Amino acid sequence: MAEVIIVPGEEDGGRLVADAVVDLVRARPDAVLGLATGSTPLAVYRHLAARVRDEALDVSQVRGFALDEYVGLPAGHPESYRKVIEREVIEPVGLDPERIAVPAGGLDGVETAGERYEAAIREAGGIDLQILGIGRTGHIGFNEPGSSLASATRVKTLTEQTRADNARFFDSPDDVPMHCITQGIGTILRARHLVLLAFGAAKADAVAAAVEGPVSTSAPGSAVQLHPHVTVVVDEAAAGALTQAPYYRHAWANKPAWQGI
Repeated sequence: MAEVIIVPGEEDGGRLVADAVVDLVRARPDAVLGLATGSTPLAVYRHLAARVRDEALDVSQVRGFALDEYVGLPAGHPESYRKVIEREVIEPVGLDPERIAVPAGGLDGVETAGERYEAAIREAGGIDLQILGIGRTGHIGFNEPGSSLASATRVKTLTEQTRADNARFFDSPDDVPMHCITQGIGTILRARHLVLLAFGAAKADAVAAAVEGPVSTSAPGSAVQLHPHVTVVVDEAAAGALTQAPYYRHAWANKPAWQGI
């Protein structure tokens, strides 16, 4: 069973996960992070940046791998995940941009980009802590419903729901790319610790399917149930469809402090 932590709000969840990242970096200065984009993890990055700044934490050796990238956006496009990671993570946290990788979304060489990304993750020793969001379709990364639970990094076609959800970042819904390159579910499951965040009532059904539903390719997020170390951090609204919420609150309230998350 995944550990489910129900927090009052997004900032509380962001602070909790940022604290876990700081603890990891203090224990392992060359920690390897898996970095999600989108609005969900922004509170984590804000609180992490504040901790690094206030405590002069050395993050110069930290490595990172983004979950995904759009295919076919022009180089330097502000909504490419390379630019988003630079803007929201690398610059505020003070990470070394040379140590942060993003899947190659250019059309030239896209056929082998997934294999090259998998090799880079292996060469780094694997991901220590993978930050995840979850889409309303239940996708983690850009692994849409129907994705193999053993999948590796590869090119995927986005659903119209996902394109519509991401349209707010573009001038027009038609500007949202049709394809992406994403870490596969199998890739994600190889990380040593998964931290899945979700905030807001719109994510409640996807969270319940991921945590309490059957493991199924129809609900890609449910694959986290197969992992030995999963932490799910949700606010009250995102926890609204969880049938075991009273137990999750009880377990968290009585968890030994030394265990962390």
